[in-house]
Amino acid sequence: MSVHGLLLAAGAGTRMGMPKALVRDDSGEPWLTRSAAVLRAGGCSSVTVVLGAGGDDAAALLADDPEVTVVRCADWASGMGASLRAGLEALAGSSADDAALVHLVDLPDVTAPVVARVLAAAEGARLARAAYDGKPGHPVLLGRAHWTPVAAAAVGDRGARNYLAAHADEVVLVECGDLATGCDVDRR
Repeated sequence: MSVHGLLLAAGAGTRMGMPKALVRDDSGEPWLTRSAAVLRAGGCSSVTVVLGAGGDDAAALLADDPEVTVVRCADWASGMGASLRAGLEALAGSSADDAALVHLVDLPDVTAPVVARVLAAAEGARLARAAYDGKPGHPVLLGRAHWTPVAAAAVGDRGARNYLAAHADEVVLVECGDLATGCDVDRR
């Protein structure tokens, strides 16, 4: 199965005080470049990053990475749903991948082993997601057949949440609590 990494990094990060795509960790590494690298190192064939707030500065961080495609989400301020729709619409034009692995830029403790575990456990599945101590989280695997209905259901800040809840019996939960917390970081 060929899986394309889809990194959502369009939000303004109002609680953070800046777009999370521009946040750097204590060593100075941008969360944006780190997250894209995590998707590739974990087994994604390629990566598309959806940008919005701070888009020009964020795109500059990725300019030297030929493995990353940047998509701009003009409607980013309406919430994560718009970013997810923009990313899935961009991927729909390609027939190269069987699934998309959706990841969020503000999950700095999610590493390549989490991505690899989700991909390995999801082999053959069309919907899967990481779980942390039994609680569903990211990344989330969406088989190609689900892209259009997920995009249609993605509104506001809920992203694919409603769609996944409606299809809970199809979702493979992959426990990753021994590898990461999966907690998003909203404040410095």
